[in-house]
Amino acid sequence: MARSTTFPVDPGWRPLLKDLGIRSDTLLRRANLPQELFTRPGNGLTTAEYFRFWECLLAEADDPLLPLRLVEAIQAESFIPPIFAALCSSNLVQAAQRLSTYKKLIAPMSLRVDVGRDGALTLSPRWLEAQAEVPFVVAVSELAFLVRLARMATREPVTAVRVTMRQRPAVPHAKAYGRFFGVDPQQGDAPSITFSALDANRPFLTANDAMWNVFEPELRKRLGELDPDASTLQRARSALLELLPAGQSAIDAVAARLSMSKRTLQRRLEEEGANYRELVNSTREELARHYLSRTELSVGEIGFLLGFEDPNSFFRSFHARTGKTPETFRKQAH
Repeated sequence: MARSTTFPVDPGWRPLLKDLGIRSDTLLRRANLPQELFTRPGNGLTTAEYFRFWECLLAEADDPLLPLRLVEAIQAESFIPPIFAALCSSNLVQAAQRLSTYKKLIAPMSLRVDVGRDGALTLSPRWLEAQAEVPFVVAVSELAFLVRLARMATREPVTAVRVTMRQRPAVPHAKAYGRFFGVDPQQGDAPSITFSALDANRPFLTANDAMWNVFEPELRKRLGELDPDASTLQRARSALLELLPAGQSAIDAVAARLSMSKRTLQRRLEEEGANYRELVNSTREELARHYLSRTELSVGEIGFLLGFEDPNSFFRSFHARTGKTPETFRKQAH
């Protein structure tokens, strides 16, 4: 798949910055980035801009321990889809595999996952299209996040058995980083973190197969948005998968997510032989079938996820398109 030179910016940054006491407008001005970066759907950053954002974040915070403050501010309830999907995993190994696939939806990076003969798990962040040295704050934040993820999911004081990075923490702050990771970071050719086999396979208390089944199609479709050759129909469907659970299905919302006007979206869909109303209906039906056959969500919960105002509206729509009630479809699917 062709890779885009820009990567999405997750709106979850706004509350996170608020929790850290950092004004987003001041930060964006300092980084010479658009003021609407977190509020206008479709905005993205190149890898160089992403690094600049982080460097300015560190300068704005004026705190050498910012990476530790940052990851501690992340809560299990924070709805950042790839992270939420990782928390739904059964253990850290599975979570890392999911992050290796979907992390690029919120950052210009991937994650290399290696399991040793002894079962130890080594995770190595890799930054896509990086033309310069990865800033220390970026590298150490990613490593610290993986520890935070394991601790949130297991409710255990998980520590690393080895941490490497190209640039070690400054001496005055090395002890704080050592206490957080449970081991002193060592200098190496690339950033990486290793967890013991016990911690790598420790059960996640946040495991939730039903919710993973709900969000997997969305994440898969969102990956398609990173393909510059994707059709307008594919991109509009991906946008709908994000917007429907928030109760938004209007063409204006989808057009805004794709950074184009309503008229342009309509015209491009028509050129591809598609119709927006049918796109909404078919996307809802596709997701409804998925939820009914692969999750235990109630009909009311499914209707809510699909953006219907009440369960009766969902019931009527599903019956009109399939000739079956949601309950009948679920029984036959099982």
